Amino acid sequence: MYSCKVKILVLLLLHLFCSDCSSPPTRPPSCRSQGQFHLSGMHKTGDVILGGLFEIHFFSVFPDLSFTSEPQHPTCHGFDVLGFRQAQTMAFAVDEINRNAELLPNVTLGYSLYDNCVKLGIGFRAALALISGQEEEIVMEGNCSGSPPVLAIVGDSSSTRCIAISTVLGLYRVPMVSYFATCSCLSDRQNFPSFFRTIPSDAFQVNAMIQILKHFGWTWVGLLISADDYGFHAAKSFQSDLSLSGEGCLAYMEVLPWGNEPPELRRIVDVMKASTARVVVVFAHESHVINLMEEVVRQNLTGLQWLASEAWSTAAVLQTPDLMPYLGGTLGIAIRRGEIPGLKDFLLEINPNIKHNSSSGNSMVNQFWEFTFQCRFAPPPAGWVENGGKICSGEEDLRTVETEFLDIFNLRPEYNVYKAVYALAHALHDLLRCEPGSGSCATLETLEPWQLMYYLERVNFTTSFGDQVSFDENGDVLPIYDVMNWLWLPDGRANVQNVGEVKMSAFGGEQLTLDGDKIFWNFESKKPPRSVCSENCPPGTRMVRKKGEPECCFDCIPCSEGKVNNKTNSLECFSCPEDFWSSPQRDHCVLKQTEFLSYQEPLGICLTAASLLGTFICAVVLGIFIYHRSTPIVRANNSELSFQLLLSLQLCFLCSLLFIGQPRLWTCQLRHAVFGISFVLCVSCILVKTMVVLAVFKASKPGGGASLKWFGASQQRGTVLVLASFQAAICTAWLVTNSPTPHKNTQYHSDKIVYECVVGSTVGFSVLLGYIGLLAILSFLIAFLARNLPDNFNEAKLITFSMLIFCAVWVAFVPAYVSSPGKYADAVEVFAILASSFGLLMALFGPKCYIILLRPERNTKKALMGRSTIGTFEK
Repeated sequence: MYSCKVKILVLLLLHLFCSDCSSPPTRPPSCRSQGQFHLSGMHKTGDVILGGLFEIHFFSVFPDLSFTSEPQHPTCHGFDVLGFRQAQTMAFAVDEINRNAELLPNVTLGYSLYDNCVKLGIGFRAALALISGQEEEIVMEGNCSGSPPVLAIVGDSSSTRCIAISTVLGLYRVPMVSYFATCSCLSDRQNFPSFFRTIPSDAFQVNAMIQILKHFGWTWVGLLISADDYGFHAAKSFQSDLSLSGEGCLAYMEVLPWGNEPPELRRIVDVMKASTARVVVVFAHESHVINLMEEVVRQNLTGLQWLASEAWSTAAVLQTPDLMPYLGGTLGIAIRRGEIPGLKDFLLEINPNIKHNSSSGNSMVNQFWEFTFQCRFAPPPAGWVENGGKICSGEEDLRTVETEFLDIFNLRPEYNVYKAVYALAHALHDLLRCEPGSGSCATLETLEPWQLMYYLERVNFTTSFGDQVSFDENGDVLPIYDVMNWLWLPDGRANVQNVGEVKMSAFGGEQLTLDGDKIFWNFESKKPPRSVCSENCPPGTRMVRKKGEPECCFDCIPCSEGKVNNKTNSLECFSCPEDFWSSPQRDHCVLKQTEFLSYQEPLGICLTAASLLGTFICAVVLGIFIYHRSTPIVRANNSELSFQLLLSLQLCFLCSLLFIGQPRLWTCQLRHAVFGISFVLCVSCILVKTMVVLAVFKASKPGGGASLKWFGASQQRGTVLVLASFQAAICTAWLVTNSPTPHKNTQYHSDKIVYECVVGSTVGFSVLLGYIGLLAILSFLIAFLARNLPDNFNEAKLITFSMLIFCAVWVAFVPAYVSSPGKYADAVEVFAILASSFGLLMALFGPKCYIILLRPERNTKKALMGRSTIGTFEK
C-alpha cells in the first residue's frame, strides 16, 4: 500500500495527470507520467534498492521559463571529483555488503544515486524520483503490492536540502541518513521523524568550538556565517552556548553573502579590521570563504587566528600559496577521518565501457571519465575534434593521472557515507531476521520503509576502523570530531595535520584532547594569540562592566580597604573578618596590627623608666628620712605622715605601670582603682599635714591650745584612713556595677586593632577624679591660708606650691585625655600621674632633702623656729 500512496502523492506534487483511466476493460487502468526528470545518476539493480543524493556538479543552469515553449531541463556543469568519490564509496559499501556472507545473506542490495547539482530544486526532484520511481506509466493493479522503488535514502549533503526533503519523507517515515548535514534543527523529532545522520550535529560542533576557545583562553571572538540554514542555526547555537558557558562573547557577527558581492565583503572585512578580536570563527561553506579571502588578501588583513567549521576545515581549494600567509595556522573541526580497506582498488576498477556504460543510465561515470582525461565520448560535441579535443576510448588508465579522486588517506565525508550504508544494512538485516514480539517483521515481498525505522533507531555496530555506530533518540550519531591545523610549509605548500579530537566523554560532556606541540601558529611569537576584550582582572580587583558593551569588556577596580578578592575576574570583593584587614595587594586578609601602650615601644619604655625612677627616688627619700628620723626637720609636723606620704607616692608611681601593656580584665579593673586610692592617700596625707600646720600656729596663740587635741597622731591616721575609705567605697561601687573592661577598638584605624580599657561607668570615673580633685582643692586652699604664718620653714608654702602643680596637671589632663585616641589616652593619663607625683615629691621633699644632705646646719630646732618660740616637734 505504501508504494501506491507515495507514487500517487508524488504524481500530484509533480503535476502528473491520469490518462487512459477509461481504457477498455481488457486493459487495467493506468496513469501516465506527464514528464520525467533527466538526472545524472548511477544505478545497480538488486532485491532492495538504496537511494543516494550527492554533489557531483558545482553549478547548474536553468532554462528560460517564459512558457512560450515547453520548459527544458536544467543542466549541470563543473564536475566535483570529491562528490563523485563519495558516490563511489556508497557503491563500494553496497558491493562489500553483497560479498559479506554474514550480513544480509541471500539478499542483494542495489542502489540509485543521483546528482543534486548543489541546488535545492534539483535535489528535491531527485529525492521524489527515488521514492516514486522513474516509470513512464504506472499500471493500477488490483492488489497494488510490491516493494518500494527505494527503501531509504543516503544523503543529502546540505542541511537546507535535507530540511526540505526530510519534511516530505517524514510524512511516510521513509528513512533518510545524511552524511554531511549538520544543522541542529534536524534533531527535532517532531518535524523530522525519519531523519538520521552519521555526522555530529552542529550543537556538538558548536560545543567543540567553545571547548577550543576555552582551552586557549580566547574570550573575544568574531563570528562569520553563511546565509543559509546551516549558518543561521549554527550562529544561534553558538551565541546561546557561548553565553551560557560564560567563557566569552562576540565582538561582531556578520553574514557572508552567497555570491561575490564586493561592497558587502569590503564592509565585513572593514569590521574585522576595526575589531580588537584576533580570533574569527567561521561557519560557512568553502565557496563563501573563497569570496571572503579575496577581499582579505586585497586589504592585506593579517594577524588573525581562523577557527573553521567542518564545512571548510579541510578544503584544498583554500590551501594555496596565495592564501596561506593569511590562513596558515587555521584550527578547524573536521569530520572524523576513517579508513576503508579495499576502496582504492574499487576506484581503480571503474571503467565506463565494462561496468558503467551510458546506456545503463550511469552517465555519472562517463562525466567523471571525461573530466579526468579531458576527452569526450563519441559522438563528441560539434567542433570538439576540430579544436584538438580527444575522444575517450574507455581504455585510459587512472593510475597514469594525478587526481585527488584516488587520495584515500583523508576519508572524512566518505567514511560517513560508508557508515550510513552499513547502518541501513544492519537495520535491514535485523528486520528480515526479526522474531515476533520484538518489532515489526517483514519479508522482501512485504517490506515497507517505515518498518526499517524501529531497527535503525536501535542499530549498534563497530566499523573495521574501530568506531562505534549507533543513533540517539534524535537520530544523531555518537559525536566525535578531529581537530585540524593548517601547517604552512617553508616552500609555500600547506599540510592539514590532525592535532587532536573532540568526543563525548563518559560523563556526557565534551572532551577535548590537543597535542599542543604539533600546532603551527602563524605569528612571529609562534604562540597562541591573545584575544580578549579586557585583560583578566587580577586578584585584589573586581570587574565592573562597561556600559553598552559585551560582558567580556570590563574595567578592573581595586578592592576598597578592608575588602579582598583572591580570584581573577571576580565581580565583587569580600569583607575581611573583624580581626583581619586587607593586604596591600587586596588579595588576602591579614591579621590586623594591634596597638596599645607597649613596654617595647619607645614611649612605653620612657614612661616605664620614669615610673621606676620615681619609685626609686621615693625609696631613696624614704631611706634618708628613716636614717635622719631623729632630726628636727624630719620630726617636724608629724614624721609619720611624711612616711605615709612617701609610701603613697611610691604606689602612685607604680600604679602607672598598670596602664602599660596589653589591657586585660584585671589590669583594666585595677588601674583606676589603684590610681584613685593611691592619690587619695597622698592628698589625704597632705590635707592632714596642712591642717596640722594651721592648728599648731593657732595653738601658739593665747587660748588656742584646745585645737591641738583634735590633731593628735591617732586622729591624723584616722582622718587619712577615713578619707581613703570613701575612695575605696567609690571604687568598689564602680567595679561592682559597671567595671572597666578591655575593648578592641577599630574606629580609630581601619587596619589596626586598638586595645583599650573602656571605663564602663563614666559617672564612676568622674566621681573618682572629682573626689581626688576635691581633696586637692581643700588642701590648696588651707595651705594658701597658712602660707604667711611665721616660720623659717613653713611647710604650708611647699604644700601650696605642690597642690598648685597637682591641680594644674590634672586640669590639663581632662581635655588632653578626652582628645587622645587609643594608647595615647593611656600615655596622657600615665604622664599626668607621673607629672603630679614628681611635682608632689619634688615640692614637698626636695627642700627637706636639700637641708638634710647639703645644709645640715639648718636642720636644728632653733634654725627652724627662728625668732619664734612656737614649734611642735615629735617625741
